[in-house]
Amino acid sequence: MNYTVLVTGSAYGTQNASTAFLFCQSLIKMSHTLNSVFFYCDGVLNANSLNKPAVDEFDLLSAWQELNQKNKVKLYVCVSAALRRGIIEDQKKLNIKTKKGNFSSFFESSGLVELANSIKISDRIIQF
Repeated sequence: MNYTVLVTGSAYGTQNASTAFLFCQSLIKMSHTLNSVFFYCDGVLNANSLNKPAVDEFDLLSAWQELNQKNKVKLYVCVSAALRRGIIEDQKKLNIKTKKGNFSSFFESSGLVELANSIKISDRIIQF
């Protein structure tokens, strides 16, 4: 089966994102196709490169990055939701003096059109 996963929960503070990650791992282990993971609402906080968990906590940002690298899973972030929450890819465009954004490079900024396209080619969409 083909799946799209929609993550609306932040990386820390709720179980949504970590449960979504575990679900994605299970899909891959069971040889299902994971078309993409789309981060929306507070889910865009998963793409914040400034997230640094305590040493004894699970590093969800690194886990998403590993999922992307090892399995070539697309990680899309709604650009509008990200901007509303201070997740910025290129600060030059926004006339902010510092040049480096806090948008993790393993994620891709996108719009809801990408979510719609992923849903179109999927058998199931699962939201966390």
